[in-house]
Amino acid sequence: MKTDSEKEKKLSFALNRLKSLNLQNPILKSNLENLSTQKNQLEIEKKQIEEKYQSLMSEHRTLSQQLEELNNKKIDEKKKETKFSEKIDELNQETDNLLEEIDKWQM
Repeated sequence: MKTDSEKEKKLSFALNRLKSLNLQNPILKSNLENLSTQKNQLEIEKKQIEEKYQSLMSEHRTLSQQLEELNNKKIDEKKKETKFSEKIDELNQETDNLLEEIDKWQM
C-alpha cells in the first residue's frame, strides 16, 4: 500500500502538470476571432438591410399614395368624360328637335 506522502507527491506532480498545460488552443482562438469578425460584419449588413427595407417601405407608401391619387383622377376624368358625352347627346337631341321645328315652319 502506498503511503500518504507518496500519494501526496503524485497528486502534487499531477497538479503541477495540469497547471503547466496551455489550455489556449491557437486554432480555436483564431476560429473564435474569425467568428467574431463575421458576426460583426453580419450585424453591419443586417443594419444596412434594415435601413434599406425602411427606405423601400417608405417609398412604397409614397408610390401607393400617388397611384391611388392617379386612379382617383382617372375616375374623375372618366366621370367628366361621361358627363360631357351626355351633354353632347342632349345638345344633339335639341338640335334635331330644332331642325324638325324649322322644317315644320318651312312647310
